[in-house]
Amino acid sequence: MDLSTGQQRLLFVVVVLALAGLGVWLIGSRHGTTAASPAKPSASAPPVTSAPAATVPATANSGGAVNIYQWLPFTQQDLTKAAQTTVAFAADYENWTYTEPPKAYAAKMSGLVTGELSASLENAYALPGVTAQRSSQKQISTSSGTITSLQSFGSGSITFVVDISQQLATSSGSTHTSQPYAVTLVSGASGWQVNDIEPAGAGNAGAGNQ
Repeated sequence: MDLSTGQQRLLFVVVVLALAGLGVWLIGSRHGTTAASPAKPSASAPPVTSAPAATVPATANSGGAVNIYQWLPFTQQDLTKAAQTTVAFAADYENWTYTEPPKAYAAKMSGLVTGELSASLENAYALPGVTAQRSSQKQISTSSGTITSLQSFGSGSITFVVDISQQLATSSGSTHTSQPYAVTLVSGASGWQVNDIEPAGAGNAGAGNQ
């Protein structure tokens, strides 16, 4: 259906608010499952829970509230599953130790990423210079991610902006960093999978880099 400029702006605001609520739920769910143990984050996505459909005020001619998902190329459940996959991926993206081989690092994200991105991440992780630095400094890294916004979407794809935080322990101390990434997911037979990750400022022009 065609939307007026005012309706498009209103739709954008409601989508942002819906994502903000989804982010609060995801963070609360994640804290609830990890508070009892400091073990490394699991790649398994949390269970899907139902939530009321977001609505926008009706126009003068509509006669009632309208479900915003009729204007989007995905359902509410699709959006929830894509967000869960994104958060699970962010928890594994910078989760590794200096003793972990490349295949083991990539295997943790099996099912969360496409085969092409998995190969790209494994190759980047195995770069000689990066490997030597991890080993010499005895690096151990953990990560987590928070979705901050919906950057773009289309038929069968969604791009989120995600703040990925990394806690890096080395033989000389530890550091904490956080960086925004544009994470793109595609929908396929096996569900939503991440197929690209780039620094948010660079856009999504190719395979992700470790």
